[in-house]
Amino acid sequence: MRRMRNSLWLALGVGLATSAHAVTTSCRLPGVEHEALCGRVARPLDPAQPQSTQIDVHYAVLPALARNKKADPVLFFAGGPGQSAIGLAGPVAAMLNRVLNRRDVVLIDQRGTGRSAPLKCERDDPWAPLAEAFDTQRLRARLSACREALQKLPHGDLRFYTTTIAMADADAVRVQLGAERVNLVGGSYGTRAALEYQRQFPQRVRRAVIDGVAPPDMVLPVSFPTDNQAVLDAVFAACEQDGACAQRHPGLRSRWRAFVAGLPRDIDTQHPLTGRSERITATPEALANLLRGPLYAPALAAALPAAMEAAIGGRLEPLVGVAMAVSGGGSRRPADDVAQGMHFSVVCAEDAPRMQGARSAPAADIGSSFADLYREVCAGWPRGEVASAFYSLPKAATPTLVLSGGLDPVTPPRHGERVAQALGAQARHVMVPNAGHGVLGIGCMRDVLFRFIDAADDAEALKVDAACVTAIPRPPMFEAPGGPR
Repeated sequence: MRRMRNSLWLALGVGLATSAHAVTTSCRLPGVEHEALCGRVARPLDPAQPQSTQIDVHYAVLPALARNKKADPVLFFAGGPGQSAIGLAGPVAAMLNRVLNRRDVVLIDQRGTGRSAPLKCERDDPWAPLAEAFDTQRLRARLSACREALQKLPHGDLRFYTTTIAMADADAVRVQLGAERVNLVGGSYGTRAALEYQRQFPQRVRRAVIDGVAPPDMVLPVSFPTDNQAVLDAVFAACEQDGACAQRHPGLRSRWRAFVAGLPRDIDTQHPLTGRSERITATPEALANLLRGPLYAPALAAALPAAMEAAIGGRLEPLVGVAMAVSGGGSRRPADDVAQGMHFSVVCAEDAPRMQGARSAPAADIGSSFADLYREVCAGWPRGEVASAFYSLPKAATPTLVLSGGLDPVTPPRHGERVAQALGAQARHVMVPNAGHGVLGIGCMRDVLFRFIDAADDAEALKVDAACVTAIPRPPMFEAPGGPR
């Protein structure tokens, strides 16, 4: 985006289905080989007052390569909530490379993210002292200060960033591009966005693929601890059933819980990025936060038994290191740049009002700190209005492919199965037993997605063969060379 050119790229002859009203500029996006087209659509911050404050919703089009391309583009919805879809252009182009042969792919920076009236808070510095990362009170204070700063922005009325309003923005992009119907692809929170677009504009949807389903009635902060704990229990069980792992870490589950019960405790450790020695206060809440990230990816979760064993022995470096690996260590990847202001504006409006009725007991090892943080932050966060219809799941009028990873700690198959049943006969649920959070990036799933979207008729789409991915094995338990024997 920083290298955007000023010259206009008219649609004629370059494969973009823009309308006469769509003005786009050629632009280069990191990780994308070919030039993209970047545009924006003006939208009222408050839909009920169309003449009031205006914001620009930015989008990018990855043009199809074929000259005789299909008229129905793919709209991609990013996760978070808070990720920039345009910031994910490189990974999305790779994931949808076959789709891009025949269809444009449209990346919309949802309002509050990327360049669309961004609601960004100060980002965590992975190079900062570990004591800062372990200080949850500091995090709460930082979020409170961020909320106050955001509210001073011209677009700082935080009530107008709900998924419902954002999907009306997405349809305005569709109109500007002149597409009669679109295909939807969403991952994680992007599945909630896709479901809401499908609810509001069913006649505009040709096919939908939702990966790692976060349905509108999920109550995100309450569901996470329960689902995190289920996957951590599966890690313990996998170690107990693996002869080598069980021998290296006998009774790990009970010994870990005994270790956590003895906290808080000051531990000397080295920062995995700077190498500096630090003394930090380890608390149950801080260790639960370190466990949460690696559970997203089975390959990283496979290293948790060895890392937990080291922590029990007084060495936190392996656990901190594997937790940092989730976000690429010290790198600054666009995928990790979540607009926290938009994140809390969405969750506090859509999930927080339902948290009290959905209260659950603290998970054994994950605890309740995650849900407690959201309760505290949302108590002072402005809340947008959410219609009761938002929480409904009408029958799908067109084919919807629902994808779940059996080892997903945040959007596990129970959510996908329930959504598929609610969507009815036009929905199909594919569960990959040994996959984590996000299935589309696994091997042959790119081909499955292409064949689902490209199928000539609905019946053919719903019969797409996904056997190539459902049989992938679980990664073996990891042990560092020279580890305990």
